[in-house]
Amino acid sequence: MAPEKFIIEVEPAKAAKDGRPSMGPVYRSVFAKDGFPSPIDGLDSCWDIFRLSVEKYPNNRMLGHREIVDGKPGKYVWMSYKEVYDIVIKVGNSIRSCDVDEGDKCGIYGANCSEWIISMEACNAHGLYCVPLYDTLGHGAVEFIISHAEVKIAFVEEKKLPELLKTFPNASTYLKTIVSFGDVTPQQKEEVEKFGVAIYCWDEFLQLGSDKQFDLPVKKKEDICTIMYTSGTTGDPKGVMISNTSIVTLIAGVKRLLESVNEALTLDDVYLSYLPLAHIFDRVIEECFINHGAAIGFWRGDVKLLTEDIGELKPTIFCAVPRVLDRIYSGLQQKISSGGLLKSTLFNLAYAYKHYNLKKGRKHFEASPISDKVVFSKVKEGLGGKVRLILSGAAPLASHVESFLRVVACCHVLQGYGLTETCAGTFVSLPNQYDMLGTVGPPVPNVDVCLESVPEMSYDALSSTPRGEVCVRGDTLFSGYFKREDLTKEVMVDGWFHTGDIGEWQPNGSLKIVDRKKNIFKLSQGEYVAVENLENIYGNNPVIDSIWIYGNSFESFLVAVINPNQRAIEQWAEQNGISGDFNSLCENSKVKEYMIGELAKAGKEKKLKGFEFIKAVHLDPQPFDMERDLLTPTFKKKRPQLLKYYKDVIDNMYKGTK
Repeated sequence: MAPEKFIIEVEPAKAAKDGRPSMGPVYRSVFAKDGFPSPIDGLDSCWDIFRLSVEKYPNNRMLGHREIVDGKPGKYVWMSYKEVYDIVIKVGNSIRSCDVDEGDKCGIYGANCSEWIISMEACNAHGLYCVPLYDTLGHGAVEFIISHAEVKIAFVEEKKLPELLKTFPNASTYLKTIVSFGDVTPQQKEEVEKFGVAIYCWDEFLQLGSDKQFDLPVKKKEDICTIMYTSGTTGDPKGVMISNTSIVTLIAGVKRLLESVNEALTLDDVYLSYLPLAHIFDRVIEECFINHGAAIGFWRGDVKLLTEDIGELKPTIFCAVPRVLDRIYSGLQQKISSGGLLKSTLFNLAYAYKHYNLKKGRKHFEASPISDKVVFSKVKEGLGGKVRLILSGAAPLASHVESFLRVVACCHVLQGYGLTETCAGTFVSLPNQYDMLGTVGPPVPNVDVCLESVPEMSYDALSSTPRGEVCVRGDTLFSGYFKREDLTKEVMVDGWFHTGDIGEWQPNGSLKIVDRKKNIFKLSQGEYVAVENLENIYGNNPVIDSIWIYGNSFESFLVAVINPNQRAIEQWAEQNGISGDFNSLCENSKVKEYMIGELAKAGKEKKLKGFEFIKAVHLDPQPFDMERDLLTPTFKKKRPQLLKYYKDVIDNMYKGTK
């Protein structure tokens, strides 16, 4: 029986012509077979999303945070939609009384909190461009964004003020007003004022426009509502201009998708806001929640306390990046192995039985209700007990982590794919489709998608297994890079946005991301290596937390730097009579041999070519991180920086292996 297909063809394939490579057929979601959902009536801008929800659900809980009582975190305390609206109107009047007008740029800098959303909605109300600032883009990025976007007023988390002050005097060319989400010290006031910049604490700012009432401008669909700077793995950050249309179209598509799979958002849904609002992924999810009159609770800003916040808030939808889910996976593995023989045997039996039923096509809640009740309910409780959807985005989720969570989390585990330029959600896997494991699912019902052949990497969009660069067309697309028409023209060709990612269509209409167009290099024997594809293959092993593979055209073989999984390595060492702590195990030649053996096994299994095997490894106990500038804020590897950082290690691996 052929698998059910979740896409339909809307235009035929095109052969290569005039130097342009061939393009596969154009597909869209089967949920849009009769056309894309039209944007919701009266919803023309991000301001309308909020305004209409205030009218419909004035007393619903909107924004919550944990109250600290006697130094201890207590329950979540909430502001209703109407209460938030009243503050937004005050903030808007205060902004306007600082000589800020429609079309001006307003920066927001800091961890997710109620004030972040309130400032954002005030921008939406007055037609300002909301420009998130974030320092994980590297030291000079905040100053770069303020100057490049010409940010006139900035809202800042209290503890980020010292960072912001480092951007003076240069930033003061544009930045004239700073508003702290909390307090301001007399020293900070003094320091800022000597650059001719005004600074206010939150409460003081709210009073600033109290005697004024500014009319709200009429907002058009095509107006830009936010400029999001993306970290690009090379060069300066790029300002992605997102219009009202993009976000409103996306919301209509997500609504259609969730309704089509019986998982529609409702007033009773609760979301934990911890992924940065400075990124499109979290921003659009929160817009979807606001559109439904649902509740958003903020974390306390500390990853170590995240599980406590989850337990208190009890979210129904949990969005995560793979790094967070990897942590949950490792924590659960640890618990299982330390639970004693009886418990781990029971767990393994329940796991095998439910996994078998899921693979046969059973729905997750029917696969083994008894296992869910007796064994896996504890995992569900660990996520607050009410989660019905876990959505992973921003980077690929390892298949072993995804399949494990699908069995034990007692909820749907879905993987999505999108870019800032496509307004986040472009593909998402569907509930109860076990064969979508390891894919990003079919397109969301508001875009057209096709693959474009990449001959230099031997990817053919017209072959029986179609592979090529993922191209997207539709109203969710960005409006261009701010002040960088040249870069916009590079990626936008005939209405198609070229993502730079290589995808492969699966028989069921879901897409698998297999490679990255630019991450290709030649070895000295002239063979091309598609490095991201290899990292996905080798990295899909529980002994590896992260892997970076390197080669160049002066060498004939590949080497790798690996962050090994501490538990797996310590367990193997114990079984093989090797002593020492994790750091010394990473230096141990026997451990390295074991790791090369594991890589070779994977290479043989996947029938890799000889030159694609890894000949030498360096094991780094410290995970790749942003502090050393080795990762972007969405955890993508910065290859030039990795090379710089590990240069001596790489040289020694090549010297030692010849």
